[in-house]
Amino acid sequence: MSKIVATAAINGAQKIVKEAEEFLNKAISEKSESQKIEFPDTAYFFPMAYALLGAEVKTLGEIKPVLQEAKSLLHNPPTKNLWFPYLGDALDSGIAALLGEEIIVGLKYLYGQEPQPDCNGFFSDTILRQLGIQLVDGRMPGFAAILGAAPDNKTAVNIVRELQKRQILTFVGSSSNGKSIIDQLKEENVEMGWDTYIVPYGRDTITGIYPLNWAIRGALTFGGHRKGEALKCLKYCQNRVFAFGLTLGPLDDIKYATGAGAINMGFPVIADTDIPEILPSGICTYEHLVKELDHEKIVPRCIEVRGVKVKISEVPIPVSYSAAFEGERVRKEQMQIQFGSKYSTAFEYVTTKNADEIEDGKIEVIGPEIDDVSEGSALPMGIYVDVAGRKMQKEFESIVERQVHTFINEAQGIMHTGQRDLIWLRISKEAKAKGFKIKHLGTIIHARIHEVFGTIIDKVQVKIYTKQEDVDKLISSAREAYKFRDDRIGAMTDESVDTFYSCTLCQSFAPNHLCIVKPERLGLCGAYNWLDCKASFEINPTGPNQPVKKGTVTDAERGEWQGINDWVKLKSNGHLERFHGYSIMTFPETSCGCFECIGAIVPEANGFIIVNREYSGMTPLGMSFSTLAGSVGGGNQTPGFMGFGRLYITSKKFIKADGGLKRVVWMPKELKDAIADRLKKAAEEEGVPDLPDKIADETVAVDTEKLLEYLQKVNHPALTMPPLI
Repeated sequence: MSKIVATAAINGAQKIVKEAEEFLNKAISEKSESQKIEFPDTAYFFPMAYALLGAEVKTLGEIKPVLQEAKSLLHNPPTKNLWFPYLGDALDSGIAALLGEEIIVGLKYLYGQEPQPDCNGFFSDTILRQLGIQLVDGRMPGFAAILGAAPDNKTAVNIVRELQKRQILTFVGSSSNGKSIIDQLKEENVEMGWDTYIVPYGRDTITGIYPLNWAIRGALTFGGHRKGEALKCLKYCQNRVFAFGLTLGPLDDIKYATGAGAINMGFPVIADTDIPEILPSGICTYEHLVKELDHEKIVPRCIEVRGVKVKISEVPIPVSYSAAFEGERVRKEQMQIQFGSKYSTAFEYVTTKNADEIEDGKIEVIGPEIDDVSEGSALPMGIYVDVAGRKMQKEFESIVERQVHTFINEAQGIMHTGQRDLIWLRISKEAKAKGFKIKHLGTIIHARIHEVFGTIIDKVQVKIYTKQEDVDKLISSAREAYKFRDDRIGAMTDESVDTFYSCTLCQSFAPNHLCIVKPERLGLCGAYNWLDCKASFEINPTGPNQPVKKGTVTDAERGEWQGINDWVKLKSNGHLERFHGYSIMTFPETSCGCFECIGAIVPEANGFIIVNREYSGMTPLGMSFSTLAGSVGGGNQTPGFMGFGRLYITSKKFIKADGGLKRVVWMPKELKDAIADRLKKAAEEEGVPDLPDKIADETVAVDTEKLLEYLQKVNHPALTMPPLI
């Protein structure tokens, strides 16, 4: 390692650790060692200390051993190398810097100094799990942490737009010469947040620990690694978390130290200044520290150095197109025109035709175009998509149709919500100024259906109706098709098929986990049902969704089949032996970490609670969602605890072997309200129509004692069922 770089990193780490020590001493003197301290919504305490040292920091006093470890890593070269056999003492200093930075920002939370204005601060476990499916399915191929500020606002915007185009999640923060890229983007009205893949963390370099904390939790959440397994956690980041640092503007000692910490995790650093380079590979996949002075080339250089596999969709429209724009919102003052919601009638519909009935690439707008109406207008809309293909099946129509939302939403300046006849679509003034027309919606749909569904669909034709009489005429036939699909899918049972489907998509992050998707149980992420997996296999026969023959039934009540067990053992790398598809208590199916809900046993209540990842409060078990999730993720099989998709709650096969829906004693009110209609119907079918009212929520109880009081008061059926244990 360059002597200049090493010296700067060591000096920076010494400054960071000294600041951490002084801040901790101040906090202890003012608040005592027993003062509780925590980051919001995480089960991993101080995540870096937890992962690397096995430390569970819950009080100020429990920080002291972590600080002592950080101090022990501070030394002047050459002395010892605790973390890696080469690249020198600067890497030890990098680890010291990360531990010190974590202490500082943790103390700032205690004093109400974090998060900073317009910044996210600490990234919660919940958001990590919410983004889990994008992490593993390739929509989000990598992560960038930008530190500093570009030479001007235009360059700052260009850099983040280039990263957005490549669907790379970008954390922005720190400062250079008194300016932060956060403020540069704000001044240019760039929308920031998780939905747009641009996340501000803080305006000082110390807060650069937030993206690194987020990364190390990937090893704990998805990788199944345990606290204190330092080398395993660091190796996981190197091999499975495709992140890099991008420094803009001059580097000081603190940035060098933070960069050394990132390099320990396998994350290279790319700078736009004339710095000494560290080119040999070793800890990072390729180079460790490189420079690129041309801002037009800096993003491709970052991609190259980290080895991120980027796939850019080429769609011939006049605005940028990427998954990073999927969550963009077009507000009323930004809007040129809108369709649907409460403003007009709108729907989208995909139907299968014979190949000779449609003309591939034919796109028509039947009715007014965007230039034909005044700014702020609302028009009706009917998006009618005809598809044809030798392998296309009627049952795939809803799968293709469901993707229309994503396809349209990935265009910059276009907002789309909902599906079927409940859509809401807005086109921004900025998009219109760039030449975007209503017809381009058809261009997007045509291009993306061919790209995503090309192995089953040969022709795509799109008609977009914007006249009220046309929309009214066509929407009724679309609604008939919606009902037919729902009835057909609802009639499918696990017994009606001889084949289930595997989903190994998440093995890129959770090597020992796999889902078995059945007609009556969707994937735990909530994104894939049996028909989705069937279509996925048709599209990509060597992909993550493979048909699995059920084979001989070994336990019909618990949902066990020999063919499934054989597959589970093979595809979990021998980590698992068997699954019970209908039980939490015996050989439950595993979880990666991106589950929508967790079911957990409450022995005193002889039942289960269900908590969804959006709920941040306490449960009657005395654990939050994040804490419970630590028992479930990473491909672990933990009887009494299981992750699943929220729609599975009202399946007839929901924990059937354990007593089914009647065992549910508590769930958050938001979840209960969200599935109210389905829950009511399922309860009636179970013969307990009043069950929804007997299921407690956080307004009734967040501890076991009050929960039991309520269950006894309402005579909940779980109390009289056979014991679970």
